[in-house]
Amino acid sequence: MSKIPFSPINITTKAVAEIQKNLAIKGIPAGYSLRVGIKGSTCAGTYLLGFDKQQATDEVYEIEDITVFINKNHLLYVAGVTLDFEEEGNGFTFMKENELIKS
Repeated sequence: MSKIPFSPINITTKAVAEIQKNLAIKGIPAGYSLRVGIKGSTCAGTYLLGFDKQQATDEVYEIEDITVFINKNHLLYVAGVTLDFEEEGNGFTFMKENELIKS
């Protein structure tokens, strides 16, 4: 599995800590890594986050010492997203930079 040297998404320090905690506590099997993508249709879909095995259609990234799988077809829709974690409230959240811009 060759890893691509740039990161299409960002992962905050809080999210990294929570992902590493989940990997340790939940006993995620060897060969599984973090998957980020889109569930449903790409225009009206929701972000997908979980642990999975690499698929033939995945690009593999090393982001903040976490191996991340992203389906090649989802890259356009997740590029520029920041994954964060809130202990109180929603847990993992996704934020796109352009959502912060007001016109």
